Amino acid sequence: MKILICISNVPDTTTKIKFVNNNTAFDIAGVQWIINPWDELALTRALEIKDAQPGIIENITVVNVGLIDSEPTIRKALAIGADAAIRINAEPKDTFFVASQIAEVVRKESFDIVICGIESSDYNGAALGGMLSEMLDLPSVSAVSHLDVVNGAVELKREIDGGQETVATQLPFIAIIQKGIAKDARIPSMRGIMTAKSKPLTAVEPIAADLLTEFVGFDLPKPKAACKKIDPDNVRELVNLLHNEAKLI
Repeated sequence: MKILICISNVPDTTTKIKFVNNNTAFDIAGVQWIINPWDELALTRALEIKDAQPGIIENITVVNVGLIDSEPTIRKALAIGADAAIRINAEPKDTFFVASQIAEVVRKESFDIVICGIESSDYNGAALGGMLSEMLDLPSVSAVSHLDVVNGAVELKREIDGGQETVATQLPFIAIIQKGIAKDARIPSMRGIMTAKSKPLTAVEPIAADLLTEFVGFDLPKPKAACKKIDPDNVRELVNLLHNEAKLI
């Protein structure tokens, strides 16, 4: 069984967001880049299955659409335990463009499972998995919170209103995962960091694909209002503020 995991190169969640060029572009100066958290959990779960059932998973490959500056993030995925990596040498400007590039990789290779995080932590588009499914004419299962291989068959579980459902599907397919797929993301070991240097990281040129969307501007959220402190004995004033100012009661 061969698994492909789509990974995004995103700013660390503690990054202070700034914009440049009259608020039309994200300022990357001083930004610490990481693997998108949902993608990192997907990689962790694939490795857990590989470790628990030797011989079931032949290869785990990660794929990223990004320029050469995304390679440190890709190398981290290799250090965590991925066997190989593919970098599609293009700026990921648009989800349709990114999906088109990854779909072309899947067409040329033979993967049993393609895994995407439910969304990326930068733009929260939540569209890549569905697009890949349509482009490749493959079944997809969304909101997957559990993935396992049982007696050679893939078992999936997903959260639904009021409970959980177990899903079976044919291979190959697209799995769109959410939180719960793994408890904690795996941390690279020293051995993993050293071996990552010798693992294959293949850079390929992008295919022609349309950009269907563009960012025309960004706005930062409004600053939070100052906190008002009320004496614990002054219940009347608290009720007055909640009723007349906060409009909560």
